[in-house]
Amino acid sequence: MSSTHKTVLLTGASSGIGYELAKLFARDRYTLILVARFPEALERVAHELREKYHTEVHTFASDLSDPSTPDKIDQYLQQHSVHVNILVNNAGFGNLGAFTTTDIKTHLEIIQVNINALIHLTHLLLPQMQERGEGKILNVASTAGFQPGPLMAVYYATKAFVLSFSEALRNELKGTGITVTTLCPGPTKTNFGRRAKVGHIPIFKTGISMDAKSVAEIGYNGMQRGKGIVIPGLPNKAGVFFVRLLPRNVIHYILKKVHSSSSQPFITLEYPEHSAGNNRHEYSCNPDSPFHFRQRDNAEIHPEKSRDKT
Repeated sequence: MSSTHKTVLLTGASSGIGYELAKLFARDRYTLILVARFPEALERVAHELREKYHTEVHTFASDLSDPSTPDKIDQYLQQHSVHVNILVNNAGFGNLGAFTTTDIKTHLEIIQVNINALIHLTHLLLPQMQERGEGKILNVASTAGFQPGPLMAVYYATKAFVLSFSEALRNELKGTGITVTTLCPGPTKTNFGRRAKVGHIPIFKTGISMDAKSVAEIGYNGMQRGKGIVIPGLPNKAGVFFVRLLPRNVIHYILKKVHSSSSQPFITLEYPEHSAGNNRHEYSCNPDSPFHFRQRDNAEIHPEKSRDKT
């Protein structure tokens, strides 16, 4: 497949699912504009893609928790006369912990990154796609979007928003040549996650965890085919199906038990960018992505020590 003249804007591109998606687009010769929080990690990915796939890769290092970032990205695109053919809203993060014991700043940043930035970028770039009569949008949600998640209440709610918004927008755009695909991964394991020894979390003992590469490939292929919702893996599809059958209070009970069984309920989870210099002291991601965390005794696991995740 050759896509030399098409351009992709991909957020959360420095690791995990975003990194694997970037490799797939580079393989197919798309021009890439990669967005992530940390310049060094982003440049490493860009250099790798240029060297391996000989494709054009640009980087824009900025934090989507800053409400001004989408406008800055749009200004960059206008200055360089770039027309985006495919928008991939992959960046997002969540937090494990009770709602009232989690800092309000963290809750608001989750909403800003997972919802506001996604909406803002889509609103900025979609009109250009409509003018050209073609385009694709890939929004990364989660199987978490199909039910509430006690002890990760805000994160689950944001993914439900992404799922609902994407389905509605897809319907609005029928017949325009533009497709909206929602990727809903379940638990996703990585080499870094195994090194971080997060196997004590029950969901990682079930054998249903997928690797980021497989998730990205399934999402990429689904987007290229114009599918609406993509749920990678039969166990995740089955889980979503049974969520619709079980009483809501049973779902709430199960998820609360899963989340409270972690021996580190205070962990802040984040993906897909991370850095030992993160002044927000947030390491790790949602249940769909690699785990990176700082324990209360200040024992740290630094993402850059796991090269395959940056």
